[in-house]
Amino acid sequence: QVQLVESGGGLVQAGGSLRLSCVGSGRAFSSSVMGWFRQAPGKEREFVSDITASGGSTYYADSVKGRFTISRDIAKNTVYLQMNSLKPEDTAVYYCAAALRIRAYSRASQYDYWGQGTQVTVSS
Repeated sequence: QVQLVESGGGLVQAGGSLRLSCVGSGRAFSSSVMGWFRQAPGKEREFVSDITASGGSTYYADSVKGRFTISRDIAKNTVYLQMNSLKPEDTAVYYCAAALRIRAYSRASQYDYWGQGTQVTVSS
């Protein structure tokens, strides 16, 4: 079992920055792939970024590449999503997720545990 708690969402002006945090617990956390996904009203949940258990490899959606950075601190059991140059279209509820086993990155169906979500709103 893995429990995840996100924080760091809020309201920001376009062009601004936010850093989301996801703190995990459970014996399997350190061996889990971690991902960030987002969902806007009326839209499907979409992939944002994920990172391997060791933190050695990262993956990004084309829409956020160059603006967002995912990282993890193994000692703190925490995954971060640094979001820069935010745009109104980034507005969504952001979720972190953990996968005990994964066969394909960037797929929500691969993830086993999900956090409660944190709202990000970008104004123009």
